[in-house]
Amino acid sequence: MSTLRFNALKETLNRQPIEVNEPKRRSDIFGKNVFNKYAMRQHLTKQAYKSVIDAMENGTKISREVADHISTGMKEWSIQNGATHYTHWFQPLTGGTAEKHDAFFELEMDGEVIEKFGGGQLVQQEPDASSFPNGGIRNTFEARGYTAWDPTSPAFIMGTTLCIPTVFIAYTGEALDNKTPLLRSLQVVDQAATDVCKYFDKNVSKVIATLGWEQEYFLIDAALADSRPDLQLAGRTLLGHSSAKGQQLDDHYFGSIPSRVLNYMRDMETECMLLGIPVKTRHNEVAPNQFELAPIFEEANLAVDHNSLLMDVMRKVASRHNFKVLFHEKPFAGVNGSGKHNNWSLATNTGVNLLSPGSTPMKNLQFLTFFVNTIKAVHDNEELIRATIASASNDHRLGANEAPPAIISVFIGSQLTKVLDELEKVTDGKLSPEEKTDLKLNVVGKIPEVILDNTDRNRTSPFAFTGNKFELRAVGSTANCANPMTVLNAIVAQQLIEFKSEVDALIKDKKLKKDEAIFNVLREYIKQSKKIRFEGDGYGEAWEKEAKKRGLSNNKTTPTALKAKVSKKTIKLFEDLNIMSKIETESRYEIEVEEYAMRIQIEGRILGDIARNHVIPTAVKYQNRLIENVVGLKEIYGKEFKKVAKEQMILIEEISEHIEKINKGITEMTEARKKANNAKSAEDTAAQYCDKVKPYFDVIRYSCDKLELLVDDELWPLTKYRELLFTR
Repeated sequence: MSTLRFNALKETLNRQPIEVNEPKRRSDIFGKNVFNKYAMRQHLTKQAYKSVIDAMENGTKISREVADHISTGMKEWSIQNGATHYTHWFQPLTGGTAEKHDAFFELEMDGEVIEKFGGGQLVQQEPDASSFPNGGIRNTFEARGYTAWDPTSPAFIMGTTLCIPTVFIAYTGEALDNKTPLLRSLQVVDQAATDVCKYFDKNVSKVIATLGWEQEYFLIDAALADSRPDLQLAGRTLLGHSSAKGQQLDDHYFGSIPSRVLNYMRDMETECMLLGIPVKTRHNEVAPNQFELAPIFEEANLAVDHNSLLMDVMRKVASRHNFKVLFHEKPFAGVNGSGKHNNWSLATNTGVNLLSPGSTPMKNLQFLTFFVNTIKAVHDNEELIRATIASASNDHRLGANEAPPAIISVFIGSQLTKVLDELEKVTDGKLSPEEKTDLKLNVVGKIPEVILDNTDRNRTSPFAFTGNKFELRAVGSTANCANPMTVLNAIVAQQLIEFKSEVDALIKDKKLKKDEAIFNVLREYIKQSKKIRFEGDGYGEAWEKEAKKRGLSNNKTTPTALKAKVSKKTIKLFEDLNIMSKIETESRYEIEVEEYAMRIQIEGRILGDIARNHVIPTAVKYQNRLIENVVGLKEIYGKEFKKVAKEQMILIEEISEHIEKINKGITEMTEARKKANNAKSAEDTAAQYCDKVKPYFDVIRYSCDKLELLVDDELWPLTKYRELLFTR
């Protein structure tokens, strides 16, 4: 095994940057492989084009006759651009994407060969769905699932395949994917936000949720990654002693990008441009060999699709450059993990960002309305927000090395806090002329300059306001953005519906003017949600004690956090808004607790295998060398050998102690696994894996990492942290 390690290092050190052909102007190739509006104008009839645009913008249905025209145009465009196959591209509840390729090629009865792709094939397909997670929605013999075209996300070509974004549903109608609930939530928040916007601008007829994700990741040379069984199978290192130099000096952060990595980034970004993914920013992150990329904001559904597509593109391009991309939230202990910050906002069809202040008090009152309602929504649903970012992998990241803690709080900055403190003093009921003037001129009117000069970021805040958007920073780097976005859209929509109801009641029953009613309702929301706002450091016992005093939840583990997904409150929320039925909500919970248990189970097996088959034999081999040395010294020095062999004998004893602890830990962990596997329910199994199995990981790792420091480097079989993190 040590031979594999050193061969991998030798191979890595001989790598040269792969040459990349990059266009001079990205605008020349942007969206070239996308069936976008430009391509549709070229290949569709006016009626077909109008039908697609109406479906995209207004949600109108496309008739089967028109679908035939669209499919013909789409087929001709894709064949012209090198496509030979098509697929319905969907996002099952595995967290990844799925596709089944069919050729355009058809053989007619008379033996003639044609390229065929009809409206029926565009609009709906029936993939074999038996093995996708369903959470008990269907039996295997009822495994039919249907994919249905989502015209709001344009088709694209990957390689030689036309990919058509679709939803994925059971034959009984339940959603089996991440996209369907997201689309429903977007529709609900559109309606709720539009209704509120009409207080301020009657011309607003549509509100879209926007998303800008930031994708963090590690890049490791493929040969080094392949030399580590844990990286291959679990996506993270289950053991390995920290490198003497890690990220202490912050010298990697925003530093010069290594040549091989830069060429990878250039190649990957070119692929993104062709696919219409508007990536804009790239830089070194804090940890060695950690990087980040971010796009321009897009409509949330398209942004979610683009992030899922990007992760696939990144993996494929990485293989061309002899890299392995690690998306795991915590692939290396002791250095920063990776997140996927979700920057969320709402924008009107009139071009206004509802979370960005304007030039007039009225525009700023609109800003405050959506700002305060969002904070109130998070306050009322903080446990559900925590549940949306819960996973076995993200548990390792939360609360460590700059990552947000498991306690959900909102950061808005000291100056905006002062604004809300002023609004908290608003008179109950009708406002005096003087108070109205003071509010508009000295509180609401000054918000733009407050935001311009005083908003910043709290790196430990899970949910931070950053000038013109809220940033959900706690989302893990492996996550599908659809899950947190669905929840955020849902809770804000529900909150806006309640807000409008309360404002309308004050206007009707209390005869308050519109502005007075809005100020009165916002005042109460500010008071009610005050405990969720936190400006300080999110680490440590001090904040945990303070959060407990405030009544905020601290669900540190995934099995505990996920329970909020099936609370009566959550089920009612999704049912009332027609986003998910009770069975759809419960099935997702079942899938996630099962996945949690399986991931911990897999990691336990990998750790036991590596420790017993690689670490212990290596330690014994080195121990035998020491024993031979001691025996030789005894032959030379006789009774005096203990003086000259003292250190060797201490080493022999230390190695034996660590071997004993490793073996004992693995045996006990295996027994705990057996008991967990026999638990009565998936929920109990997940809880036992969390509480009874996972603690052994640290026990076993501790002794393995100590042996790494004791054993001869030439014998050690596993590529070390210093090599994984610092080999360029």
